[in-house]
Amino acid sequence: MEVILIKDVENLGYANDIVNVKPGYANNYLIPQGFAKAATASAKKVLAENLRQRAHKDAKILADAQALAEKIANLPLVITVKAEEGKIFGAVTSADVAEALAAKEIVVDRKAIVVDSIKTVGEYTATVKLHREVKATVALSVVAESAE
Repeated sequence: MEVILIKDVENLGYANDIVNVKPGYANNYLIPQGFAKAATASAKKVLAENLRQRAHKDAKILADAQALAEKIANLPLVITVKAEEGKIFGAVTSADVAEALAAKEIVVDRKAIVVDSIKTVGEYTATVKLHREVKATVALSVVAESAE
């Protein structure tokens, strides 16, 4: 069954994509949850017209995302955490990375940040999904806070 995605769905597609899924998945999950609508002939025509009109807006959004990716890639982040003998109490999460970026006046949704499990002090990288075509890699330095 063909459906038009209304919102981005992980491992399926992005908004305004036409995808082929099983009828049960579409009728029982995607359509009732508001993630998709049926891809009828008239819905496809409306989608094509909307995409044609939005093409120049999307180009600007992509350019902005690429500029932000370059800015983030050249930005070293230092995250200070409580640690003992190199082991962190807890873990460094995407929320911590988002907070560190916000301190540098870069606002990124924490859900767009992918961080592997960080449980020790050291140098790491995180991936930030800024656009469907643009991903930035951030260098992280996780350091223990000094005891005072």
